[in-house]
Order: sequence, then structure tokens, then C-alpha cells
Amino acid sequence: MAHKSAGGSLKNLCFLAVREHFLALGTEAVVSLPTHLIKDLLPHLTICQLDEIQPALNQRGISTYSRWLAILEDLRGRDYAIKFPTEDEAKQEVLTWLFPSVLYGYRNPYIIKNLSNLNTSFLWAAAKCIQHFLCKACHINTQKVFQSLTSGPQPLLNIFEKRIRNVTITDSMDLLKETTQHSLYILHRLLDHGAATKLTVSIPNPIMLAWLLHGRGSHYVNPELKNLMDSSCVSQTSPVSEDGAGCSPGLMTRASDNQGNEIIPFKRSRLDSACLEDASGNLSFTVDSQVICQNFAHCEVNSAVPCTLGQIEALNIYQCGSDSLRILVSSLPTFFSLQSLSLHSSKFSKSNVLDLVSALKQLSDSSCGKLTDLTISFLPTTNLIEKLLDASNTVTSLHVEVRNIIEGPQILFDVLPPAESQVSAAWPVQRLTVKVHEFQSDLNFMTYVLRRSPHLTSLHLAGMRLPTGSSLSPLLTTLSEFNHSLRTLILEDMKLSNCLPEILNLLRNCKLEELRFDDCRLLETCSNKEQTLLELVTALRKVSSLRTLSLAQNRLARNVCVLAELFSGSPSSSVNHLDISSNFIKPADLLEFAKRLTTHQPPYNLSLDLRKNPANRDPDTWSAALQKLRSFTLFLSMGWKSTDMMVDHISNM
Repeated sequence: MAHKSAGGSLKNLCFLAVREHFLALGTEAVVSLPTHLIKDLLPHLTICQLDEIQPALNQRGISTYSRWLAILEDLRGRDYAIKFPTEDEAKQEVLTWLFPSVLYGYRNPYIIKNLSNLNTSFLWAAAKCIQHFLCKACHINTQKVFQSLTSGPQPLLNIFEKRIRNVTITDSMDLLKETTQHSLYILHRLLDHGAATKLTVSIPNPIMLAWLLHGRGSHYVNPELKNLMDSSCVSQTSPVSEDGAGCSPGLMTRASDNQGNEIIPFKRSRLDSACLEDASGNLSFTVDSQVICQNFAHCEVNSAVPCTLGQIEALNIYQCGSDSLRILVSSLPTFFSLQSLSLHSSKFSKSNVLDLVSALKQLSDSSCGKLTDLTISFLPTTNLIEKLLDASNTVTSLHVEVRNIIEGPQILFDVLPPAESQVSAAWPVQRLTVKVHEFQSDLNFMTYVLRRSPHLTSLHLAGMRLPTGSSLSPLLTTLSEFNHSLRTLILEDMKLSNCLPEILNLLRNCKLEELRFDDCRLLETCSNKEQTLLELVTALRKVSSLRTLSLAQNRLARNVCVLAELFSGSPSSSVNHLDISSNFIKPADLLEFAKRLTTHQPPYNLSLDLRKNPANRDPDTWSAALQKLRSFTLFLSMGWKSTDMMVDHISNM
């Protein structure tokens, strides 16, 4: 035993020596080691060494996925790590997630443990891989961060210009501070000189949003937007508006004043001459991106050539208050490059949404608009979906969330939806997601929306609540009659236990590739749950196009064994991904399911999601079931948590 212990220690010492002298040894020497030694060595290598050696190992048929996954688990936990099922995805997520922490000097347990290996070399390794840049504008070490990105013979910022596609801004920037120029310059290089076309803004600062949108989309600048930019020199001591850090009430009044009332700023605007004045009246710094670019002479930018404005194709705004929305609405009619727009607020007012609808209509009528994807949360009422789709003839993907929770009966719509004979022209929408948080949903309106959407290929509905005694059967009937192009159907948090005939009819005539009944209480009111599930499985087996099936959180429990019938008889189901997570499946039930599935093995390597089931009730039996499944399935099986147990206990009461 002593000899074994010593041998083990000696091997570990050798592995540590390889890590320490990796550069001197060279990649070729490490890759030439026997496969079993390489696999034992991987956990001892730094992230940079792992990144460097991966291509050569892949050529030998050796994957580094397990190591990247282990790092990701250490950083974010197992539940998060399994979202990245391939080697490259896991690696990119590790580098993307760690890069801003290392750049901005943040400390988490992983960074503290590996601090000596997370230096400039890591930043270089990550820079060649990541495509998403997180801008922390208010960081205390702004100057140091700026130097890290712009110093050296080949600055990281030059690499980012070519690689970064997505930029996220998480801090509000005070345009009156000279240090803000560093952040503005970085953003200008990425958005205007670089390849970034996706912008996410998580700041409730309308002045900063105005700077970002200034002149974007077309050469025309809306007068209101330009007034806001020209008035960016306001007193730092002026009151802050509801959602505009650094915006005085007078400034926002001026931006929205249609009568042209003159508002005198605290300092004279010098934006047209590209300069701002400090407290003594001396020219101090600029917010004009082109002049900022020219002022940083050490950077490789040809100051003789005017900077162009980059084309933003995807814009995502969080904490989008009324002032920020007003700025967006003023620029939207000429935002011709915009293809995707996502707006998120705790709740938009109806007037907010109608202003947006008007701007969308102008963009659509211009015939130059390219907007195809629209996401809004939260709408105050569901009927605004109709107005949004009527406003734009280019939107093919709409994702909305509705929040209107009021105690007692309520009227959700201004007018009732038209009768079937009066339904207007079809919308071009192909992908529709509607998540509602309402005391009661209007089923008639939703079926009206579906009748006007015959081109739907993907539908996701969640949270529809109906009065006691009502049924969602008309919804399923409408899908059968009007939405023949559906390939993906996701119904979530809805009661479908009294809709089995309509579900079966839908399955007889569909060409679905993905079907999800998540938390739909499929068996809740059934007197014979096993027979009901068998009827459903028999119908599902005949849908030859179906590849993904989810019955998560439906309280299947011991009835899970019936699902093995998917792969029995002829025709056998073509499903290759089956999600039965959170169904209170006990170890003995899973073992019986595994035995039946062994008899009727799926034709493909089945991916099976078993998470959030009570495996801890009998770990040995659960392990025995997994062992039977292992030869013909790839499964996700997470540990049981006390919170999961309580949720499932309540759901099964």
C-alpha cells in the first residue's frame, strides 16, 4: 500500500512538473504521451494549456470535454454545465464567463484558487475564442482595463474588432465624466470599427441610450434624439428622472415636448463642435465618438478617414422605462438595419405600447424595414398582440409576455375579437410565443390570433387560465384546422386533462417534430391514468416526424412504464429525445421502465432527461435502472433536492 501511495504521489508530482514547464516541453511532447496518462494529466493543466493542447488531442481522437465540463461545474454548478453538451460549447462558455471577471479584477472561489494562471495569457487565449463582450463602464479600474485592452504590439481590442459579435452594457455611464471616454471609445471600436451587430443594454439611462442610437440605422437622425444628444451637458447635481440616471426633468421634458418649448441647459451644448466644457469653461473632453477615436492617437485608427457608423441588427433593452422607450421610438422609424428587437420592463403601459406600435408601423411603411424578430415583456393586455402584428408586415417571430394579475373578474380586452367570417388578412408570423400571467385568459382571442397565423411553424403558449368548468379544447381544435405548418408545439402550465380527444385528433393530422406538454396536468382528472397515457402514446407513435417529446412535470409517477410502448410494434416512434423530468418517478418505477425499454429498444440512441425525480429514495435501485439504460440511451440524471421534493409533493397532493 505504501508503494502504491508513493507511486500515486510521484505521478502527481510529474503532472505538476508538466504544468510548470509546459512551455519548455512543448505541445508535441505532451501529446505523444500514452492516452491513459493524457487523460490523467488533463485535470492538472491550466485553462491556457488545455486550450493550446486541445486541437492536437482532437486529432488523436482524445476529447477534452470532461475537463471543460468540470471547470464549468466548478464555476456555475452542474445544473448549468449540462446546458453545453459539446466540447467546443463548454470551452467557449468557460472562457466567455471567466473573461470579464479576470479583466475587471473580480474574485470568485475559482479565480482565487487559480489566480496565478489567470493572467494576460488567459486574456489572450479567451480573446481568440469569445464573441461576446461585457462592458462594465463604472468599474473602479477603468484606466487599467483600458490599458489591458489597448496596450501591447497587438492589442486585445484589435482582436475583438474581428471576433466580437455581441456587446452587453451593464452599467450606466455619466457622459459628463472624462473617464467615460475610455468606455465610449471601446464601444465605438466594437460597434463601428468592429464586427459587432448585437447590442444588449441593461441600464435605465436614456442619455446613454441616446448616445448608442445616435445616427444608427440610417443617416437621418430624428430631431428629438438629436435634441437629447445636444443637451447632454446637464448639471451633475440636477435631479434624476424616474429611469434616467443623470437626466434632469427639464431635459426629458424637452425631449418629449412637441410644442418646441425652449429649455435652457445648465451648460451650453458643444456637441456640434465635438467638445464639452469643464467647470472653468475650458474645453475638456468630448462625447463625439469620431473625435474620441482620433484623440487616442496611440491606437491604430486612421484619423484622416471619418469613422462609419456600424449597423446594429439586434437590440435588446432591459429596464426599458418610459424615457428610454421614447428615445427608441423616435429613432425606430429609420432604424433600417434592425432585424431583432427585445424590450423588457416590469410592465409597459398601454400608451407606451401604442407609441411603439406607431413607430413599427412607420418602419414597416417605409419599405426599408428589416425587422423580423420582436420580443416584448411585459404587455399590460393580451389584445395588444393584434396591434403589434398589424403594425409590421415583416415580423415573422413574436415573443410576448403578458402581466395582468387582478383579483376577481376582469375585462381584458377593449373589444371582442371578430367573428370567424370577419377575420382579417393573415399575418406572416411563423414563430409565436405567448406567456401570460393573468387571473383569467381570453380563449376566444387566442383562437382568433391562431386563425390569422396560418404560417406558424412554432407555437409556445404558457400560463393560460380559464374559468372553472371551461376547457382548452377549442384551442387544440383551432390548431388542427388552421395551423397545418406547425413543426414545434410547446404548451406549458395549462390544464389539458379534459382535452384528450382533441389532442389525439391533432396528432392524427400533424407533422410535428417537437412536442412539449410541460406541466399540463395531462392525467389529473383521468379515472384510468394508465389507459389514458396508453392512448396518447399510441397516437404519438404514429407521428413519424416527431423527434423531441417532453412530458415534464405531469405527475406520471408509476405510469412512466407506459412510455416504453413508444418503441414497440410497428411503426416504432422516431423520438430521439424524451424529457420525463420532474414526474415523481421513483427508483422502482424507473427500473421497470428500463426493463420494458430493454425489450423495445429505441431505433436511435435515445436522449433521456430524468432530472428532478426522487432518485435518493432508493439509490441502489436507481443506479441499477441507469445501468440498464446506459447501453442504448444518453441520460441526464441530477441529484434530488429538498426543494424539488417539496414541489413534487405539493403537485401530487
